[in-house]
Amino acid sequence: MCNEYRFKQTLDHVAQEFSQLRLPMHWAGGAPNLEPRDSIRPTDPAPIVVGSGEGAELKQLRWGFVQPGRPPVINFRSEGRRFPSGRCLILADGFYEFTGSKYPKTKWLFTPADGAELFAIAGLVREDRFTMLTCEPGPDVAPYHSRQIVILPRDLWAAWLGPAEAQPPIAPLPAGWLKVENAR
Repeated sequence: MCNEYRFKQTLDHVAQEFSQLRLPMHWAGGAPNLEPRDSIRPTDPAPIVVGSGEGAELKQLRWGFVQPGRPPVINFRSEGRRFPSGRCLILADGFYEFTGSKYPKTKWLFTPADGAELFAIAGLVREDRFTMLTCEPGPDVAPYHSRQIVILPRDLWAAWLGPAEAQPPIAPLPAGWLKVENAR
């Protein structure tokens, strides 16, 4: 399951993408430093977006819900569930899956096939942490893994950040949405 992703976009680019959706971007305090990162792994801080009365609020939180004495919850099954609160968008421009049974495993990079520089993963926030939602894999991911992260099409971002009753459907991506390349 997804335990590594990438985010190399600038704050200006993110703000522009949300502005085009009529979701003005804001953040607490000064503008955050969004360093380009080829690898974001569990427990790392990363940029996420939550809904607010002013539009979309950018925050930097740590990946993985804390469970005392156990590993953090980095992925959360979405099938048959509603998420009335705590929804967020996890910003990314690529994610990785690994195949093979022995080290070193083959690392695969998944990016939007249409060349989009930014996509959003459906997530949940608890206190100062976030986790990714997962679903059955779509045809692009199925040859590599038995689950996939929930990537929301851009036209559903506002609904995902909106009120509980506006939760959009959660589903795998259709065939051809993702480009896959060997990352090692």
